[in-house]
Parts: sequence; C-alpha cells; structure tokens
Amino acid sequence: MSGKDDPSAATLVWRVVLPFAAGYFLSYLYRTVNAVLAPEIGRTIPLDAADIGLMTGVYFITFAAAQLPLGILLDRFGPRRVEALMLIFAAAGALAFSLAEAVPALVMGRALVGFGVSACLMAALKANVLFFAPSRLPLMNGVILGAGGLGAVAATAPVQMALQVMDWRTVYAGVAGLTLLSGLVIWLMVPERPSSAARASLGDQLRDVVEIFRDPTFWRIAPATMASLGSFMAIQGLWAGPWLRDVAALPVAETANGLTLMAAGMALGYLSIGAMAERFERFGIPPATLGAVGMTIHALALAAMTLGWSAAPLTLATIYGFTGASSSINYAVLTRRFPIRLAGRVNTSLNLLIFVSAFSLQWGLGWVIGRWDKVDGHWPSIAWATSLGIPLAATLAGLVWLAPACRTEKTT
Repeated sequence: MSGKDDPSAATLVWRVVLPFAAGYFLSYLYRTVNAVLAPEIGRTIPLDAADIGLMTGVYFITFAAAQLPLGILLDRFGPRRVEALMLIFAAAGALAFSLAEAVPALVMGRALVGFGVSACLMAALKANVLFFAPSRLPLMNGVILGAGGLGAVAATAPVQMALQVMDWRTVYAGVAGLTLLSGLVIWLMVPERPSSAARASLGDQLRDVVEIFRDPTFWRIAPATMASLGSFMAIQGLWAGPWLRDVAALPVAETANGLTLMAAGMALGYLSIGAMAERFERFGIPPATLGAVGMTIHALALAAMTLGWSAAPLTLATIYGFTGASSSINYAVLTRRFPIRLAGRVNTSLNLLIFVSAFSLQWGLGWVIGRWDKVDGHWPSIAWATSLGIPLAATLAGLVWLAPACRTEKTT
C-alpha cells in the first residue's frame, strides 16, 4: 500500500477513512440514541432520573476503562484488526440491551456496547496518522468526527420516526446487525500498515504511556477538553432533550427537532473545525487557539442554558451543537506533539479522561436533577440551573488553564 504522500490518497479515503467513519457513525448513534429511547424504555421498565443517567452513562465508563489497553493494542496490532474485533462485542451488547427486562440487564448491555465501540474513534484517528501526512490530520479527523455527528442526527428524528413502526427493542436489535456489518467491512477493506510499536516490548509501551501522562502540555490541554467535550457528550447524549422539554417548554415533536438541530450543528462543526484549522494555520493561527475560541463560545451557549434562556431554543440548540465540536481539535493538537508510534496511546490517554468526565457528568447531572421533585411531569428550573452550572464552571476554569498553550504549538 502506498505511503502518505502517494497520489493514491483519494483511494485511501475510500479504503481507510470511510470504513472507519461508518464505525464511528454507529458509535455516536449508540451514544446519543437513549435521549430519544429513554421515555419508550421507561414505559416498559420503570426508570427514575438516576436510573436513566446510569443506564446511559455506563457506556462512558466502560468506554473509558478500555482506553489505555486499547491504545497499546492499536499501536501494536493496528486499527483494522482491533476495531473489527471490538465491534463484535458492541453488537452483542446491543442485542442483550434489546432483550433486557430490568435495569441491571439494561446497564450490562449498555456497558458491553460502550466497551465494544471504544475503538471506533481511536482506531480511526490512529489509521489517519498511519496513512496521511500530519498537515492533513485535522481535516481527516474532522471527516471521522463529522460522521459521528451524522450518527447523532440519525439517533434523533429518524429514530423518533422509526418508533412509529417498531418498538425500542427492534431499533436496538437492528443497530446490532449494522454493527456486525460495519466490522466486516473494516476487516475486508482496510489495508494493513506495519507499526514500529509492534516490535516494542509491553514494558516499553507502558513506559511510553507514563511519559504521555507526565508531559506538561498534555495536562495543559486535557482539563479544558475534559470539561468541554465531556459535558457536551453528557448533555447532548441525554439531558438536552429533558432541558428542551422542561426549561424551553417545547412539545415532544419540537424537542425532537431541537435534538436533531443540535446533532446537525455538531456534525457540521466536526466537519468545519478540521478544514478551518488547516486554513487558519496557514496564517499562523495554531489549531489550539482555534479550539479555545470555539470552546469559549460553547461555554457561553451552556451559560445561556444554565440561566434558563429560552427565547430561541432551537437556535441555541444549534449553536450549542456546532461549538461542541470545537474541543475535538485537541486530538490532533496532542497527536502532532508526539512521535507517530505513540499516536494510539496519545489519543486514548486523552479519551480516557474525556469519557470519565462524560460518565461522571451524565450520571451526576441525573443525581443532582433528581434532588428536586417533578412538577406536572417536569423538573424545575432551579434543578437545571444548579446541575448545568457545574460543567459550566469546570469549562471556564479549564479555558483559563489552557490559555498559555494557545500561544505556540510544538509538533513532532
């Protein structure tokens, strides 16, 4: 297979980027579909706010737990083999979820889904590093992330429409079948690319992970990314729908439209951030700076939600979704700082922190919101202001800490 600067780059898009993009599409569909399905599941299996948060958020904790060993596996065995195998676990988890009759079974199925799709983004980013030049990484990563955004779109209004002709169990079973198909496509289409990490000992690989976590720039960038992207995953994947219902007072159909616009904005944001980063860097503006500006606007949108601003909720949902993609640029920022052989472990190290944050917030927000009783089927505004104020404060603090990294950006 040709190298990074080979003229067959267009072929690599078809054989590398698109198969992995399909996997990440499904990963994000799984991540966000419970925002629509939770009420339907609750009609079959009794759920309170904490149950909903745990059932949905456990995806993040098993996802996070897989990240460090996943980074070693990706660097050692390559993205093709690792993701194709992991998607089998995801399909099994989705099938188990579709058959569940109680909360523990829902949690176990969802946990297996989270474990199984934990390689979808990281394998794609590792493949991009192996097959494309460093200057192309923000754009190629943006294509992958944009596919995830489309998965989030598919998890909103299209799923709502599907529920008119089938139940939530059939939806999950159908996605399980698509997951197996995606793994097969990756196995058959994606070429192999040897990695120098395959020749390294396990001890050397673990020492490399320690060095990543000791790097000061890693810890300069990670906190803001954790707070911004972690809270966005937690809110967009579950709590945005109830906020649109309770605070913005939207009916069911308009709430679904709001979630669709948020997901569409996110998809556009993921596609745009990579292209913008490549263009802005030509004028001396590093990707870290572009990401920080986007995260600041995202924080302002979250502040509007925290304060209960509901004059134009669909517009706010779109802006929140679009700017939620901003922090994703930091995957490329950090990857470019380290040698290529560490790419898988760099990305999974950052992803570990993001998904721990997402799980903690998705479950934690449910716990905080649940401290207040519902009034006429809705949680009161004070519950939303208190809960959303937590990730808002964390994001603002992270941005202050990030500021020195925006002046310069070192690449390897």
